[in-house]
Amino acid sequence: MMTRRLVLASSLGAAAFTLVPGIAAAQVPIGSIKIQFLPAVTHAWGANVAIVRSELERTLIDLLGPSLQRGAGTHLVVNVSKIWLASYAGGGGGGKPSDGGGANDYLESTATLYDRGNRELASYPIMSTELSGGAGAWYRPDIDQLRLRALARNNAYWIKRYIG
Repeated sequence: MMTRRLVLASSLGAAAFTLVPGIAAAQVPIGSIKIQFLPAVTHAWGANVAIVRSELERTLIDLLGPSLQRGAGTHLVVNVSKIWLASYAGGGGGGKPSDGGGANDYLESTATLYDRGNRELASYPIMSTELSGGAGAWYRPDIDQLRLRALARNNAYWIKRYIG
């Protein structure tokens, strides 16, 4: 017979099992970080990909600190699949495409940990969101680069949260 206790216990047990890979992966030192971009992202963003790559890598190195041990067997691969900057920085713009689009910038990636034998230990899909006006005034000549850096830092913080 299904009771509320049984349903609650099974859902809590399932939640605990989903956390186990993340806990196991977080205890392993990371030996290297590799940032990759889908070809469509590289094609669409051109030289700006280098900005995202360097900011993401630098922030991950800073955040991982002691768990980053060069030469350790586990390596982190971050695959960036989408980058979206809202067309209007610094205002509402509306939430629907017919209203001029949203006012958020997005970066989607998947952070995957692999062991020395290239077996996947854990994988985390991440969607980072930043307000389009959060990086500064819209009229700055380098505002798009600042927005991309902010997205990369946000993504790095989420990766750190998931891998420990």
